[in-house]
Amino acid sequence: QVQLVESGGGLVQSGGSLRLACAASGNFFRLFAMGWYRQVPGKERDLVANISMGGIVDYSDDVKSRFTISRDNAKNTVYLQMTTLKPEDTATYFCAATRNIVEMSKELAYDSWGQGTQVTVSS
Repeated sequence: QVQLVESGGGLVQSGGSLRLACAASGNFFRLFAMGWYRQVPGKERDLVANISMGGIVDYSDDVKSRFTISRDNAKNTVYLQMTTLKPEDTATYFCAATRNIVEMSKELAYDSWGQGTQVTVSS
């Protein structure tokens, strides 16, 4: 497992941008696939984007073309650049790590989670 700490959340107006960061502990960050999930109260946690060890990315349909996931292995950090934000993007955003690249699209594959960072988009 790896320790994860998210940052960069906040309040932004509709149409604005935010960049989330997730810093990982340890020396083996490059061996983990990383995911960003989000959750609103009373609903399940949903995958937003993920990135493999080699940099292959995938997005949920509702954020495609607006969000970009990236990683900097030298800094042990994964980012989520969010643009053209909408009120429905309001949620707590979590980053997660897994060594299971085969199952990296599934929440159950992730065994390390951050504490979450709140993103609120006002209309």
